[in-house]
Amino acid sequence: MKRTLYLKFLLAYLIFGVFGFIIVSSFVSQTTYNRLVKEKASALYREANLIANTYAVDLYTKDRALSDVKEQMDLLAEFMPATIWIINPSGRMIMATDKPIDVENPIIVQGFDPTIAGEEKYTIGTFFDSFSEEQLSVFAPIVAEFKVNGYVVIHYSIDTIEKQSDNFLAISYLLLAILFVMSLIILFFFTEMVYFPLKKITEATEQYASGNLHYEFSVDSDDEMGYLAATLSYMASEIARGEDNQKKFIANVSHDFRSPLTSIRGYLEAMIDGTIPPEMHEKYLGIVLSETERLTKLTNGLLALNNLNMKGVVLDYSDFDINDVIRQTAASFEGTCQKKGITIDLVLFDENIYVHADEMKIGQVLYNLLDNAIKFSHHDSSIKIETTEKHNKVFVSVKDSGIGIPKDDIMFVFARFYKSDISRGKDKKGTGLGLAITKEIINAHNEHINVISTEGVGTEFIFSLPLSEE
Repeated sequence: MKRTLYLKFLLAYLIFGVFGFIIVSSFVSQTTYNRLVKEKASALYREANLIANTYAVDLYTKDRALSDVKEQMDLLAEFMPATIWIINPSGRMIMATDKPIDVENPIIVQGFDPTIAGEEKYTIGTFFDSFSEEQLSVFAPIVAEFKVNGYVVIHYSIDTIEKQSDNFLAISYLLLAILFVMSLIILFFFTEMVYFPLKKITEATEQYASGNLHYEFSVDSDDEMGYLAATLSYMASEIARGEDNQKKFIANVSHDFRSPLTSIRGYLEAMIDGTIPPEMHEKYLGIVLSETERLTKLTNGLLALNNLNMKGVVLDYSDFDINDVIRQTAASFEGTCQKKGITIDLVLFDENIYVHADEMKIGQVLYNLLDNAIKFSHHDSSIKIETTEKHNKVFVSVKDSGIGIPKDDIMFVFARFYKSDISRGKDKKGTGLGLAITKEIINAHNEHINVISTEGVGTEFIFSLPLSEE
């Protein structure tokens, strides 16, 4: 398209000019000429009829001198300007404005035939070889006493009509030239507003197709072309970001799988070659088992996240008491909390609050949030879980007073495998998938989860669920 579209447009422009010239020079020229001939013939015919019914008929009905009629005809012929003849049906010329009166030597028009004009009342030619140049000749019969006594014939030079036609044709060529120049302006605007932006967009798509997704371009336009360019640029940036995230994802997966595998292999090789004595095998086999559990947990997390990302995932909706699920989840961490001296304070709105959601997956959300809160809380601190009801929704808050999240890291907390620098030392066994899974579960319910955190003060996660209609 880049190599042919503009050339095609130029070719169409040139064809338009050529055909315009052909149409003007042939169709318009001939049409104008025919129109002028008919208009002139109609005007001359009216004059011929007027003469035939006045001056000419007086020659046959009244005793009027031929010289008087010729004098009047000469004045009319000069005014038109044209040549006026009065001819008998036999072809004998009675009077002619271009010739003197000569009764002794009359002029005979050989082969004169008044029917040559036909229904159009005029003919074009040399009028029976009477002229050297073509004439427009108009006939009008002179009727006296119910008899055709002769004819008034007015001759008008075709050369004059052709000159008039050429003048109109010159005007047509001028209009065509103006139209051609105006279309050239349109071509210029097309080049500036369509072709050049389209060329930029085409070059950008070629760059993106070759893998250069970071290629930058801009089209300064507020119309559809500018919108297309902006959309294409945004699409490329999103694809590039997706590829970068995919690379980071693969790197994180590789890292999180490689670390436990390296540990497992190292301990097993040490036990095989005797570096670790047999009496220590049980201890290190426990470490190996712990690492395999970590791998299992990582694999299960990836599978769960993949299933949640798939469109059309069917949630097992039911009406259940969210307060009861919170109590059960808190009870499952009793042993862990006792080791760190952490207390869990439940501030629950009403005794029972029923929501409409997937009970098992919401339980997983609460487990992940509470597990995170315990990991990053200080010893002898407290965690607060609170429920509130507003606008037919239940809002669940899990708030700790732990290490908090740095301001620059808050936007990444729900990203896969993400761990802030200050959390890495406290989360040795974490996979970095818990919060990503949590967000996907809440999104699958068409609800929202938000995080509020201050470094060194604590973190609060708040998510919403719809109230049960029952």
